Amino acid sequence: MQSASATKNPLTWVPSGYFTMALTYNLLTAATVILFSNLGMDNGKAAAYASMLGIAYTIKPLFAAFLEMYKSKKFFVLATQLIQGFGYLAVAGIMHLPNYLTLMIGLFWILSFIGSTQDITSDGVYVTSLDPKSQAKYCGVQSFSWNLGKLFMMSAVVASTGYLHEHVFNHDPHATGAVWVDSWQIIFAALGGFMFIAAAWHWKFMPEGSRADHAPSNAGEAFNTLIEAFVSFFQKKGIWLMIGFALLFRVSYGFLLAPSMLFMKDAAASGGLSLTNQEFGLLYGTFGLAANIIGSLIGGFYVAKVGLKKALFPLCCCVNIPNVTFLLLSIYKPTDYYIISAGVVAEQLFFGIGSVGFMIYLMQQMAPGKFTTAHYAFGTGLMALCMILTGMVSGYIQEAMGYVGYFVFVMIATIPSFIICWLAPFHIKAEEAR
Repeated sequence: MQSASATKNPLTWVPSGYFTMALTYNLLTAATVILFSNLGMDNGKAAAYASMLGIAYTIKPLFAAFLEMYKSKKFFVLATQLIQGFGYLAVAGIMHLPNYLTLMIGLFWILSFIGSTQDITSDGVYVTSLDPKSQAKYCGVQSFSWNLGKLFMMSAVVASTGYLHEHVFNHDPHATGAVWVDSWQIIFAALGGFMFIAAAWHWKFMPEGSRADHAPSNAGEAFNTLIEAFVSFFQKKGIWLMIGFALLFRVSYGFLLAPSMLFMKDAAASGGLSLTNQEFGLLYGTFGLAANIIGSLIGGFYVAKVGLKKALFPLCCCVNIPNVTFLLLSIYKPTDYYIISAGVVAEQLFFGIGSVGFMIYLMQQMAPGKFTTAHYAFGTGLMALCMILTGMVSGYIQEAMGYVGYFVFVMIATIPSFIICWLAPFHIKAEEAR
């Protein structure tokens, strides 16, 4: 591992690297809900397709070790960014073709694996190019840059489609269908261009990234390491309750995520709040994300003060109880943008506070041991699996129940979270997990 002083200035590649990572992930797993809704897809399909695009990110621990064997980490970062650039241009190019939706979803599926590979190798450059002190020093920059990418995608990009749709192409902001193609086409072309610029920037400024300690030299070694990590994972004390925790702590949020966004966009006649893309982008991408980040900071301070074991159940309450915000919004259907914004900000603030508990529990209870990184990845993968499975069915359930009934269902779905949180084992003391 190189020291920070022996490599290129981290400020020239850490912010841009993590910003770029966030763009593809948040486009595929979140912004596509709005894209599909704009193009006239029903709620069930919009939620299901967007959720399925997260599968590649869920299973990336299964192929991460194999990337250690070939070329440098920087090579894969540059290659994935170039492929994404061509991929986004291809999406823009096919959007006027017959049956373009099928082709577009196929391209998104390919891009999800390319994006997850970019995530793995970008993290690899960070971990192997910086010494532990520098990793800690730039951790805040890393996290901020990723959140800035999410903010850009869910705020600037989504709002830009609305501006183009309404003010450049002069369409009704509440219309759906093929009238949205021109606006999204411009956005995808711009994203493709940005990826080429990012690749050129990182070619100049990003370090190569060294091989990790004990990296496999062939596919057989990589496979054996993966098997050993799996076996040791299931040998941990209390592992089945930990697996239950990873799967169920955020189960209600998995049901809530896509339908809550569709609820904001849907017409009043369908029970929604009828926000435009510009209004949605400002609300979710700016106010909501800012509240989430502030909540995460508060949650971190709270856990540091009282300890995770005492904090976990209150954090579970923060994740689940504020879901009632959407039930109240669906019942009263306010038209005042500030009232709607206040509800979403409150929900995102408390979710940010509570979600810290999940990540710290994985770090302190599930991950420690010989395969800390792999076991932490397994835990986050289980959480992502929960989000995918709940997301895939959420839109169909919402269509069957209507928004009010569905948000009642979401509140009922919080019950497993409270049960598993109460039962979650604490076999490792916090100081031992460090």
